[in-house]
Amino acid sequence: MPILPSIQSPHPILYAARPGALPARFRRLRLLIVGCGDVGMRLARALPANVRLLALTSSTSRLATLRAAGITPLLGDLDDPASLRRLSGLAQRVVHLAPPPSEGWSDPRTLALVRALRLRGVPDVLVYGSTSGVYGDCQGDLVNETRAPGADTPRARRRISAEDAIRFLGRATPVRSSILRIPGIYAADRPDGTPRSRLQKGTPVLRASDDVYTNHIHADDLARACIAALWRGKTQRIYNVNDDSQLKMGDYFDLAADLYGLPRPARVSRDTAQDRLPLLLLSFMSESRRMDNSRLKDELRLRLRYPTVATGLLAGQA
Repeated sequence: MPILPSIQSPHPILYAARPGALPARFRRLRLLIVGCGDVGMRLARALPANVRLLALTSSTSRLATLRAAGITPLLGDLDDPASLRRLSGLAQRVVHLAPPPSEGWSDPRTLALVRALRLRGVPDVLVYGSTSGVYGDCQGDLVNETRAPGADTPRARRRISAEDAIRFLGRATPVRSSILRIPGIYAADRPDGTPRSRLQKGTPVLRASDDVYTNHIHADDLARACIAALWRGKTQRIYNVNDDSQLKMGDYFDLAADLYGLPRPARVSRDTAQDRLPLLLLSFMSESRRMDNSRLKDELRLRLRYPTVATGLLAGQA
């Protein structure tokens, strides 16, 4: 099912086809991607040719790669607010996929971006890629978007800070802002995008009695969800962006091991895991939730290409 039945700009002059109209490069709808990594590049490839793509980058080494993908690079750094001033008024639609800093309890990068976008007229639409981690530990409950954030780790609090900045922009201006809460992203053609390397290292998982539910989305489906939100997202709306799987973490790794022909990982108690696993991995093992994606499918009308991790991992084996 096509994601974009039509692409209509709220500024008709951008599509004018009459003598004296603006040059073609200004008539095309302009989309700015902030944080154009793996998912941003997938998003760019999925968009039709009549969208002019721009991407913010702080790295000169990325310029050639972006240009080769048909994307106009804009040098700027979210940690340097003065370098973002040129972003205001450049694009009618913005996708913000850049992560917060790795330290602290807030996200000054998103705040700097929001302030820059307001300088000379805000975009019509802003989509922000957040994380499902903002829900915190839900003890395996089925979670929809009406549930209040419940996380208290610095990593999740930084994302809540970013969401607050995006929602404030949506309340204070005509911007139609959408927030996507994203779980674990996977894809065979994504760096470390599958459990294979962890299985090969023999990293253990929790025994069934201690195990937690985990949620996933294929990187291609995430890119398609971003596009759907750009055109179909409702004002000030949050969307869980996950597939239909409801697996505990150990079962997920067992499934992948069977698919790859590798040994299933050892199962250990939570107490044993505390001594054997990195802190970041332990933090994921301390949260359990099953995410409800009804709003993604009903409101954004997204038909998942990979509705389960089994279908997505199998596709990577083809």
